[in-house]
Amino acid sequence: MTDMPEEDTETAAGGHPPETENRKPETAALARDIEAVLFISPEPVSLEVLAEVTGAGGEKLAHAVEAVRDKYSDPEGAIAFAEVAGGYTLRSGDAAREAVERFCARPADYTLSSAAMETLAIIAYLQPITRPEVARIRGVGADTVVANLLDKGLVEEAGRHRQSGAVRYRTTPAFEKLFGLSGLAELPALDGFEATAQDVEELREKLFTAAEKRNSGTL
Repeated sequence: MTDMPEEDTETAAGGHPPETENRKPETAALARDIEAVLFISPEPVSLEVLAEVTGAGGEKLAHAVEAVRDKYSDPEGAIAFAEVAGGYTLRSGDAAREAVERFCARPADYTLSSAAMETLAIIAYLQPITRPEVARIRGVGADTVVANLLDKGLVEEAGRHRQSGAVRYRTTPAFEKLFGLSGLAELPALDGFEATAQDVEELREKLFTAAEKRNSGTL
């Protein structure tokens, strides 16, 4: 009897040919990058954004996404791959739902760092505002701080900026409850005046200008 070719033998034994797309080194590396992006993102990530941040597209990107999906396909796993809101995300698996629900039912920890308080104040007075705008004012990145405020339920998404498409954020009723406010109208007035919409925009621009001067060393 003629021996079967080695790769046919592997296939017949229930394995996969060594050059299947999901086992190529470049696909594995791309899948790793996608998994990392989904892990750190508080929001679903679209295929277009994945293409932008990984520099890949077409079938190569599709195969890598499928590799991540396959990795988290175990129905008894702790983490699940999900396609929601026009993008992809990693969430807790259904098998762990009861433990996760009990954890989420615990009293919220609203302990805030000075960076979180500063960011929260900026959002409260200039809402809705994007992360890049917050970063311009603070002079440092705002991604982690805003993500923490989202996790605590103190801020929420409020649409997207018309020009940049960046997500805008606003405070939530939980923020008002935490600080004993019956509404945003009870926020302390800035410099003793009630801020109109025009005042808010002027304040926003003044903060941007001050931040730019500070970063350039002229302030």
